[in-house]
Amino acid sequence: MAWAASFAVGQAFAPMGNLKFDAGTFKASPPDQQGGGWVHPEPGGRRYVGAGMSLRDYLWVAYQVKPEQIAGGPDWMDSEPFDLNAEAEHSSSLIDLHIMLQNLLTEQFHLKFHFEKKEMRAYTLTVDKDGPKNLKVRPSANGGDVFLDQVTQHLDREKWTAHCSSMDFFAWRLSQSFDHSVINQTGIEGCLDFQLRFTQNLPLGIHDGQVVNGEPVDSFGPTIYEALEQQLGLKLEKTKAPVETMVIDHAERPSAE
Repeated sequence: MAWAASFAVGQAFAPMGNLKFDAGTFKASPPDQQGGGWVHPEPGGRRYVGAGMSLRDYLWVAYQVKPEQIAGGPDWMDSEPFDLNAEAEHSSSLIDLHIMLQNLLTEQFHLKFHFEKKEMRAYTLTVDKDGPKNLKVRPSANGGDVFLDQVTQHLDREKWTAHCSSMDFFAWRLSQSFDHSVINQTGIEGCLDFQLRFTQNLPLGIHDGQVVNGEPVDSFGPTIYEALEQQLGLKLEKTKAPVETMVIDHAERPSAE
């Protein structure tokens, strides 16, 4: 499939603003810390916590972009892990919590950065010709109660369950499963509940009919492209776009105090 020549609007970063946590710190992770890195808002929408994550990891979560959209910075930005503990004064939306996280990162790492447009391959998420379907609009929830759960069943069957997800958040989570950014062009607003089921490519060395964990492998089922169209009335297409990137001009390790 050929890539489109250009696209008018590239991937926008998450909303920014002046909101701040009531209290928050980043500290170097203990050298003996077990497990992989993680970060998430806690139920109730007041606290944001993380452990074992690099500065670049925190940035792409805070701004909801692909890691390659954050360029520059010192070498330790990718190699040194940090723990996060932050609390807001009131229960807040996921968007507001991300704004607070952005400002805490800027303050504690003494960040200086600028934005540039870079021509990159990308995907666009749009509404299919027959319109969206199976998207349940619900009242807004606080940031700790917004989630998009991904479960892999028997090697290749994916089930995604969204609770109060925006289309921007869904596009960002989709981009984590693809090699390029996913640009939300649906125009769909609001807080949405939905499910998406599709079949992934089989892992290397596994084939149809092979018995794994006592069950024969059967990869029959819709691809993610087919599932988006059939189940949600959405369309995902490859393109080329001037994608916004953040260039880190300066960063310092947070104070050990």
